[in-house]
Amino acid sequence: MRIKASYSNTPSWRSAYTQVNLPKELLPLEKMARNLWWVWNNDATDLFAEFDPELWRKSEHNPVILLQKISYERIDEILKDSILMDKVKKVIKNFESYIAEKFDKAKPSVAYFSMEYGFSHVLKIYSGGLGVLAGDYLKEASDSHVDLTGVGFLYRYGYFTQSISPDGQQVANYEPQNFGELPLDPVLNEDGNQMILAVPYPDRDIYANVWRVNVGRISLYLLDTDLDLNSEYDRPITHQLYGGDWENRLKQEYLLGIGGILLLNKLGIKKEIYHCNEGHAALINVQRLLDLIEGEGLTFNQALEVVRASGLYTVHTPVPAGHDYFDEGLLGKYLGSYPARLGISWQDFVDMGREHPGSGEKFSMSVFALNTCLEANGVSYLHGIVSRHMFQPVWPGYFPEELHVGHVTNGVHMPTWTAKEMKELYERTFDKNFYNDQSNHEIWDNIYSVPDAEIWKLRLAMKKRLVSYVQEQMKEGWIKNQKAPSAIFNIVDKINPDALLVGFGRRFATYKRAHLLFTDLDRLSKLVNNEKYPIQFLYTGKAHPADGAGQGLIKQIVEISRRPEFFGKIIFLENYDMRLAKRLISGVDIWLNTPTRPLEASGTSGEKAEMNGVLNFSVLDGWWYEGYRKDAGWCLTEKRTYTNQAYQDELDASEIYAMFENEILPLYYARNSKGYSPEWIQYIKNSIANIAPEYTTKRMIDDYIKNFYKPEEGRSKLVTANNYSKAKELAAWKEDTAANWDKFTVEQLTFNGQDLRDGAGLSSPNLTEGEKMKVEVVLDKKEMKGDLGVECVLTEYDAEKKVDKFISAQEFRLVKQEGSKLYFEMNAEAKIPGLCNFAYRVFPKHPDMAHRMDFAYVRWI
Repeated sequence: MRIKASYSNTPSWRSAYTQVNLPKELLPLEKMARNLWWVWNNDATDLFAEFDPELWRKSEHNPVILLQKISYERIDEILKDSILMDKVKKVIKNFESYIAEKFDKAKPSVAYFSMEYGFSHVLKIYSGGLGVLAGDYLKEASDSHVDLTGVGFLYRYGYFTQSISPDGQQVANYEPQNFGELPLDPVLNEDGNQMILAVPYPDRDIYANVWRVNVGRISLYLLDTDLDLNSEYDRPITHQLYGGDWENRLKQEYLLGIGGILLLNKLGIKKEIYHCNEGHAALINVQRLLDLIEGEGLTFNQALEVVRASGLYTVHTPVPAGHDYFDEGLLGKYLGSYPARLGISWQDFVDMGREHPGSGEKFSMSVFALNTCLEANGVSYLHGIVSRHMFQPVWPGYFPEELHVGHVTNGVHMPTWTAKEMKELYERTFDKNFYNDQSNHEIWDNIYSVPDAEIWKLRLAMKKRLVSYVQEQMKEGWIKNQKAPSAIFNIVDKINPDALLVGFGRRFATYKRAHLLFTDLDRLSKLVNNEKYPIQFLYTGKAHPADGAGQGLIKQIVEISRRPEFFGKIIFLENYDMRLAKRLISGVDIWLNTPTRPLEASGTSGEKAEMNGVLNFSVLDGWWYEGYRKDAGWCLTEKRTYTNQAYQDELDASEIYAMFENEILPLYYARNSKGYSPEWIQYIKNSIANIAPEYTTKRMIDDYIKNFYKPEEGRSKLVTANNYSKAKELAAWKEDTAANWDKFTVEQLTFNGQDLRDGAGLSSPNLTEGEKMKVEVVLDKKEMKGDLGVECVLTEYDAEKKVDKFISAQEFRLVKQEGSKLYFEMNAEAKIPGLCNFAYRVFPKHPDMAHRMDFAYVRWI
């Protein structure tokens, strides 16, 4: 027989880590590395970097990997370095003191559910603004001593890493995360094995590993389905953020909602407030209802009173198309068994997710959240208005202006997003205690005492740091993507830290209008090639892999940037992540934002720029609608001139060019003998003093506590006290009112003595300004036990928008009650000149109703 030259079977590889056994002096650093506290504490990251600068760079600033791979020899050197060990002791002391502080019991406890969280580029469980906002919020909850627990997913592939092909196309690379190298811990059972959560899906259980991310004092629990107990069909549920088809999306939202509550139950965690960060988490309320119905013996309506009382839904999306809708058939596949357990019909259940119950609409997670949470909010003042109009069909008896949907304008976690140099300046100027009182304008006013030259020197240092970072990253990108080195070095050499640097970084959705600057290329060429006023634009951002239009915008910008007249003047930076974001928002001079109004729900990148003395130039939309101050930044008006979007884009682009040419560049280059523009520095000081204090997560979480958490805490205590007696009372009242709603009759409706029933009498009375009016209404409740109210609603017709615009509502006074009859009277005075419309609205009344949308029955008479 012939002997083969080689012969081998397939190896069965197993993973093992040989981790350095840290000495007791350094052992607390292992715990610190697995707590994201280091993300917003520069002393900690500086310490890790000093341990081994090259290893810190290679580990991409991941302290877990650093401590896993640091050599014994280097550890011995550290222990013998008394100066470095003093730093170690100081950082460990600060960390342990911070963690030891207790939660503030005066603040309600919160369970927070989100599909994504952005803390650091090291932990890839975020895609963009929504996730970064959630991550910032958990950091601030820790700083503000709020007893909050987060729930989310540990994605195997996270969001994609972006590269740009030679022809300008976005390339999405999904790189698996090695969980053993991430700053998180497996949650262990009593037997020492990792906890596995069984979540009941139709016909099978799906299993999830449970992990914990320590965010300062806060615990974030993450579910991961990529384990052998699951089928190949179910393992990928947590592979990718927003990945897969609609069925996988529903499986994800089922896991987050129902699985998330089951996880808290298993951990023994109960909270006072349950906060859905977007509609993705709406199904938490299905499991919460079940727990009360099957565990406490409540009826569906009683349980709904309890669940709603402590539920808050935050919407981040300004257009209906941005919300998740599921076909009834697909919904039934996964949730078909739940209505019977809840004690309601399938039709009742699916109608809770429809704007128009009884229709054939798809099931909206957002509408379901609105129907199962007592409160809802947008994420800026303007977005609150937009949301009220968007959600008005859910409560057809009321106008958008009357809805209970409020707002809390998003903020950013200042210690995370403020560059080290700026934090040091603030701490010298304000003192460190200002972190606990970040919204106090008197503290921030001290920025005016800082010499102009010091601020200019600081800004130049941050710009040079950005340029160095960009140059380094572009060279590394050339190596990875095998691009021509000469082209890369040509671009790198052209980056000018002395030029006015303008940054644009965000998700490349079409409504963000990244293309706006490129509307008139001739004018843009003159702008960037003006030797007197050098200016450069740094663009970055990712488009969703399924968003062809967004990817097309990236390709367009890349192609334009490579034209000779724009080469090195307009630069597209690959792979926009939190590392690049931190450099960009602190290193440019201007942060540019050009959304289609009013589609920017909030936006936070400009707020991050504010913390660093970077000036904003944006459309008056989202947070900038509230934040803009004269002589502290620049704006495009919030008003539309054209209904045709192409014309509006052209006009806005022209205004942007003119603003740069006539205002921004002359101001920046109005240099004095010391080499800087005093007027520009004044803009920076105005921005820091008057805008920055309002847009931190400290202010944001304080708003949530005051406007939503505390009121809902009180409401929840009301409905759960004495074995849910108030919940049972309210449910019984609503049931009786609903059953008898169509039975009450209008016995009298008179306007200044004239009968208005059934169209009789005056339909359009002619009134003189100041004329007295008296309207009388008599209702017969028949068998209804509860109370009723009547009000006069005034509207005027908006010819431009072709809708009735709400003016006001005035409630009638109940003058007497005889048996089932209620006698109402309203005395008013004609005050509004011109034509207005009026109608009379009957509504249910109860002293413990939270607001009208709590029970939005209406009959117009």
